[in-house]
Amino acid sequence: MLVKYWMRRTVVTADIDDSMQEGINRVKEHNLSLLPILQDGHLVGIVTDRDIKRASASDATALEVHELLYLLSTIRLGSIMTKDPVTIPADYTLEEAAQLLLKNQISGAPVVDSHGTIVGTIGQREIFSALVALTGLEKRGIQFAFQVEDRPGSIKEVTDVIRRYNGRLASILTSYERAPSGFRHVYVRAYQVDRGKLQELIDNLRKQVVILYMVDLRDNKRVEYVESYRVA
Repeated sequence: MLVKYWMRRTVVTADIDDSMQEGINRVKEHNLSLLPILQDGHLVGIVTDRDIKRASASDATALEVHELLYLLSTIRLGSIMTKDPVTIPADYTLEEAAQLLLKNQISGAPVVDSHGTIVGTIGQREIFSALVALTGLEKRGIQFAFQVEDRPGSIKEVTDVIRRYNGRLASILTSYERAPSGFRHVYVRAYQVDRGKLQELIDNLRKQVVILYMVDLRDNKRVEYVESYRVA
Protein backbone atom coordinates (compact mmCIF):
# COMPACT_ATOMS: atom_id res chain seq x y z
CA MET A 1 0.00 0.00 0.00
CA LEU A 2 1.86 3.01 -1.30
CA VAL A 3 1.49 6.52 0.08
CA LYS A 4 0.50 7.95 -3.30
CA TYR A 5 -2.69 5.88 -3.31
CA TRP A 6 -3.78 7.02 0.16
CA MET A 7 -2.46 10.56 0.52
CA ARG A 8 -4.66 13.62 0.40
CA ARG A 9 -4.28 14.71 -3.21
CA THR A 10 -5.60 18.24 -2.84
CA VAL A 11 -2.46 20.37 -2.79
CA VAL A 12 -3.21 23.60 -0.97
CA THR A 13 -0.22 25.78 -0.12
CA ALA A 14 0.54 29.28 1.16
CA ASP A 15 3.35 31.72 0.58
CA ILE A 16 5.92 32.51 3.23
CA ASP A 17 4.79 36.18 3.22
CA ASP A 18 1.07 35.40 3.60
CA SER A 19 -0.50 36.52 6.87
CA MET A 20 -1.48 34.17 9.64
CA GLN A 21 -5.10 35.13 9.01
CA GLU A 22 -4.77 33.99 5.39
CA GLY A 23 -3.27 30.73 6.63
CA ILE A 24 -6.09 30.20 9.12
CA ASN A 25 -8.69 30.85 6.42
CA ARG A 26 -7.05 28.38 4.06
CA VAL A 27 -6.80 25.66 6.71
CA LYS A 28 -10.47 26.05 7.63
CA GLU A 29 -11.73 26.33 4.06
CA HIS A 30 -10.02 23.13 2.93
CA ASN A 31 -10.16 21.27 6.27
CA LEU A 32 -6.38 20.81 6.30
CA SER A 33 -4.26 19.16 8.96
CA LEU A 34 -1.14 20.93 7.70
CA LEU A 35 -0.39 23.75 5.30
CA PRO A 36 2.83 23.60 3.22
CA ILE A 37 4.60 26.97 2.97
CA LEU A 38 6.39 27.93 -0.25
CA GLN A 39 8.97 30.54 -1.16
CA ASP A 40 9.54 31.13 -4.88
CA GLY A 41 7.71 27.86 -5.53
CA HIS A 42 9.92 25.78 -3.22
CA LEU A 43 8.84 24.11 0.01
CA VAL A 44 10.42 25.87 2.98
CA GLY A 45 8.12 24.94 5.86
CA ILE A 46 4.74 23.81 7.10
CA VAL A 47 2.15 25.34 9.40
CA THR A 48 -0.14 23.21 11.52
CA ASP A 49 -3.01 24.05 13.81
CA ARG A 50 -0.58 23.70 16.70
CA ASP A 51 1.72 26.34 15.19
CA ILE A 52 -1.19 28.76 14.84
CA LYS A 53 -2.36 28.21 18.42
CA ARG A 54 1.16 28.59 19.77
CA ALA A 55 1.69 31.83 17.87
CA SER A 56 -1.52 33.48 19.07
CA ALA A 57 -2.19 32.00 22.51
CA SER A 58 0.09 34.28 24.52
CA ASP A 59 -1.39 37.52 23.20
CA ALA A 60 -4.97 36.66 22.27
CA THR A 61 -6.49 36.77 25.75
CA ALA A 62 -5.33 40.31 26.39
CA LEU A 63 -6.55 41.79 23.08
CA GLU A 64 -9.83 43.23 21.91
CA VAL A 65 -11.35 41.60 18.83
CA HIS A 66 -10.20 44.34 16.45
CA GLU A 67 -6.70 44.18 17.93
CA LEU A 68 -6.61 40.41 17.52
CA LEU A 69 -7.67 40.68 13.88
CA TYR A 70 -4.94 43.22 13.31
CA LEU A 71 -2.39 40.92 14.97
CA LEU A 72 -3.41 38.02 12.75
CA SER A 73 -3.07 40.20 9.66
CA THR A 74 0.45 41.34 10.54
CA ILE A 75 2.04 38.04 11.59
CA ARG A 76 3.59 36.29 8.57
CA LEU A 77 3.42 32.54 8.12
CA GLY A 78 7.17 32.49 7.67
CA SER A 79 7.62 33.54 11.29
CA ILE A 80 5.50 30.75 12.78
CA MET A 81 6.14 27.86 10.38
CA THR A 82 8.21 24.78 11.09
CA LYS A 83 11.26 25.15 8.86
CA ASP A 84 12.85 22.39 6.76
CA PRO A 85 9.90 20.04 7.23
CA VAL A 86 10.07 16.28 6.97
CA THR A 87 8.75 15.09 3.60
CA ILE A 88 7.62 11.65 2.51
CA PRO A 89 8.26 10.21 -0.98
CA ALA A 90 5.08 9.25 -2.83
CA ASP A 91 6.41 5.72 -3.44
CA TYR A 92 6.94 5.00 0.27
CA THR A 93 4.74 2.34 1.78
CA LEU A 94 2.23 3.40 4.42
CA GLU A 95 4.18 1.64 7.13
CA GLU A 96 7.35 3.51 6.13
CA ALA A 97 5.41 6.77 6.30
CA ALA A 98 3.96 5.89 9.71
CA GLN A 99 7.40 4.99 11.01
CA LEU A 100 8.79 8.32 9.79
CA LEU A 101 5.98 10.25 11.46
CA LEU A 102 6.52 8.37 14.72
CA LYS A 103 10.29 8.84 14.60
CA ASN A 104 9.92 12.60 14.15
CA GLN A 105 6.95 12.87 16.52
CA ILE A 106 4.77 14.64 13.94
CA SER A 107 1.18 14.07 12.89
CA GLY A 108 1.62 14.58 9.15
CA ALA A 109 3.94 15.62 6.35
CA PRO A 110 3.94 16.79 2.72
CA VAL A 111 4.29 14.08 0.08
CA VAL A 112 6.75 14.73 -2.75
CA ASP A 113 7.53 13.10 -6.07
CA SER A 114 10.98 12.18 -7.40
CA HIS A 115 11.58 15.83 -8.34
CA GLY A 116 10.72 17.13 -4.89
CA THR A 117 7.41 18.60 -6.03
CA ILE A 118 4.56 18.47 -3.53
CA VAL A 119 1.87 16.07 -4.76
CA GLY A 120 -0.18 15.71 -1.57
CA THR A 121 -0.06 15.31 2.19
CA ILE A 122 -0.25 12.31 4.49
CA GLY A 123 -1.27 12.31 8.12
CA GLN A 124 -3.02 10.39 10.83
CA ARG A 125 -6.40 10.69 9.12
CA GLU A 126 -5.18 9.05 5.91
CA ILE A 127 -3.22 6.35 7.74
CA PHE A 128 -6.24 5.49 9.91
CA SER A 129 -8.40 5.23 6.76
CA ALA A 130 -5.87 2.84 5.23
CA LEU A 131 -5.76 0.78 8.43
CA VAL A 132 -9.55 0.37 8.37
CA ALA A 133 -9.41 -0.73 4.73
CA LEU A 134 -6.42 -3.02 5.23
CA THR A 135 -8.02 -4.89 8.12
CA GLY A 136 -11.33 -5.39 6.31
CA LEU A 137 -13.26 -3.67 9.09
CA GLU A 138 -16.02 -2.55 6.74
CA LYS A 139 -16.93 -6.21 6.28
CA ARG A 140 -17.60 -6.34 10.02
CA GLY A 141 -17.65 -10.10 10.64
CA ILE A 142 -15.45 -11.77 13.24
CA GLN A 143 -11.79 -11.20 14.04
CA PHE A 144 -9.82 -14.08 15.51
CA ALA A 145 -6.36 -13.67 16.99
CA PHE A 146 -4.15 -16.76 17.15
CA GLN A 147 -0.71 -17.75 18.30
CA VAL A 148 0.63 -20.15 15.67
CA GLU A 149 3.89 -21.94 15.09
CA ASP A 150 6.25 -20.06 12.80
CA ARG A 151 6.43 -22.70 10.08
CA PRO A 152 5.17 -23.05 6.50
CA GLY A 153 1.49 -23.93 6.27
CA SER A 154 0.54 -23.07 9.86
CA ILE A 155 -1.70 -20.16 8.84
CA LYS A 156 -3.41 -22.18 6.07
CA GLU A 157 -4.29 -24.87 8.58
CA VAL A 158 -6.20 -22.29 10.63
CA THR A 159 -7.93 -20.58 7.70
CA ASP A 160 -8.98 -23.95 6.25
CA VAL A 161 -10.93 -24.60 9.45
CA ILE A 162 -12.66 -21.22 9.19
CA ARG A 163 -13.57 -21.85 5.55
CA ARG A 164 -15.26 -25.11 6.49
CA TYR A 165 -17.77 -23.01 8.42
CA ASN A 166 -18.53 -20.80 5.37
CA GLY A 167 -16.12 -18.13 6.54
CA ARG A 168 -14.85 -15.78 3.83
CA LEU A 169 -11.56 -14.08 4.62
CA ALA A 170 -11.47 -10.28 4.61
CA SER A 171 -7.91 -9.90 5.90
CA ILE A 172 -4.98 -11.78 7.39
CA LEU A 173 -2.33 -9.88 9.35
CA THR A 174 0.67 -11.34 11.15
CA SER A 175 3.19 -10.03 13.63
CA TYR A 176 6.17 -11.33 15.61
CA GLU A 177 5.73 -8.57 18.19
CA ARG A 178 5.18 -10.03 21.70
CA ALA A 179 5.10 -13.57 20.32
CA PRO A 180 7.30 -16.25 21.94
CA SER A 181 10.30 -17.53 20.00
CA GLY A 182 9.18 -19.97 17.31
CA PHE A 183 5.67 -18.49 17.13
CA ARG A 184 3.87 -15.53 15.64
CA HIS A 185 0.52 -13.85 16.13
CA VAL A 186 -2.03 -14.03 13.35
CA TYR A 187 -5.13 -11.86 13.06
CA VAL A 188 -7.86 -13.15 10.75
CA ARG A 189 -11.06 -11.29 9.93
CA ALA A 190 -13.78 -13.49 8.44
CA TYR A 191 -17.37 -12.82 7.44
CA GLN A 192 -20.38 -14.98 6.52
CA VAL A 193 -19.36 -17.41 9.26
CA ASP A 194 -22.19 -19.78 10.19
CA ARG A 195 -23.13 -18.24 13.56
CA GLY A 196 -25.16 -21.32 14.49
CA LYS A 197 -21.92 -23.30 14.54
CA LEU A 198 -19.64 -20.60 15.92
CA GLN A 199 -18.90 -22.42 19.18
CA GLU A 200 -18.16 -25.59 17.24
CA LEU A 201 -15.77 -23.60 15.05
CA ILE A 202 -14.02 -22.17 18.10
CA ASP A 203 -13.72 -25.62 19.69
CA ASN A 204 -12.11 -27.01 16.53
CA LEU A 205 -9.73 -24.08 16.27
CA ARG A 206 -8.63 -24.51 19.88
CA LYS A 207 -7.66 -28.10 19.11
CA GLN A 208 -5.06 -26.79 16.66
CA VAL A 209 -3.85 -23.42 17.91
CA VAL A 210 -3.96 -21.03 20.82
CA ILE A 211 -6.80 -18.53 20.35
CA LEU A 212 -5.90 -15.21 21.91
CA TYR A 213 -9.25 -13.50 21.46
CA MET A 214 -12.38 -13.31 19.31
CA VAL A 215 -14.35 -10.16 18.46
CA ASP A 216 -17.72 -10.49 16.72
CA LEU A 217 -18.58 -7.01 15.48
CA ARG A 218 -22.05 -7.95 14.31
CA ASP A 219 -23.17 -9.09 17.75
CA ASN A 220 -20.65 -6.96 19.69
CA LYS A 221 -19.30 -10.08 21.38
CA ARG A 222 -15.74 -9.96 22.70
CA VAL A 223 -14.00 -12.91 24.32
CA GLU A 224 -10.38 -13.14 25.49
CA TYR A 225 -9.21 -16.73 25.71
CA VAL A 226 -5.73 -15.90 26.97
CA GLU A 227 -5.71 -13.38 29.81
CA SER A 228 -2.36 -11.94 28.78
CA TYR A 229 -0.21 -12.82 25.81
CA ARG A 230 2.37 -10.07 26.25
CA VAL A 231 5.87 -11.49 26.32
CA ALA A 232 8.34 -9.71 28.59
